Amino acid sequence: MTSPSISVRRVPESAGPLASLLAAVPVTVEETHDDPDDAVLFPEEEAVVANAVAKRRNEFTTVRHCARTALSRIGVPPAPILPGQRGAPRWPAGVVGSMTHCAGYRAAVVARAGEVVSLGIDAEPGEPLRDPGVLDLVADETERAALADLGARQPATPWDRLLFSAKESVYKTWFPLTGRWLGFEEARVDLSSDGTFTARLLVEGPVVEGVEVKVFSGQWVVRDGIAATAIVLPVTKRT
Repeated sequence: MTSPSISVRRVPESAGPLASLLAAVPVTVEETHDDPDDAVLFPEEEAVVANAVAKRRNEFTTVRHCARTALSRIGVPPAPILPGQRGAPRWPAGVVGSMTHCAGYRAAVVARAGEVVSLGIDAEPGEPLRDPGVLDLVADETERAALADLGARQPATPWDRLLFSAKESVYKTWFPLTGRWLGFEEARVDLSSDGTFTARLLVEGPVVEGVEVKVFSGQWVVRDGIAATAIVLPVTKRT
């Protein structure tokens, strides 16, 4: 089973990186500044970051502000969003979602479980990986060869960073479906210059609607200094 894709919509030029990728389903909220005036934590969330440094607390607070804003747009009332197993956010019942943050950018994406099975987003600085050794950890020989070819044709695109981001989005899509760890080496990502990518699982895939999923399909963009990737696995509409 190949994962079906969510259609892309045209968005205003002012839209942020992830909003420029994703359609009306799911809902995307982005923030480029920490501590908006209405960004607050529930007491349960305050306890999670009680001893955190300011940077961690700001990221935690602002990305949850994004998440609650997105939830409100699908009619879900404010609620704590606490880290669960392996740090994955525990969303309200009937909701699927994903959050991400990097320097100068926070975002959350949510959808009703009746519309989307799982999703994963990731944002990274829109520049090459600073440590070349990271690529050896996240990419196999096939992936590195493909990156070299892409780099020769489009040298201005940070392909290694996009590969890293895509694998993060793969994991965030995978984990809610399986509850299991997925190593970088257990999914092979094929980036395309048209802003899409595929990720082939090299281990047993999750079973969705009775069918094993072996491939996730995603999209990528480099915009406003951010390299962002997203995967949305929608519910199959049966006739």
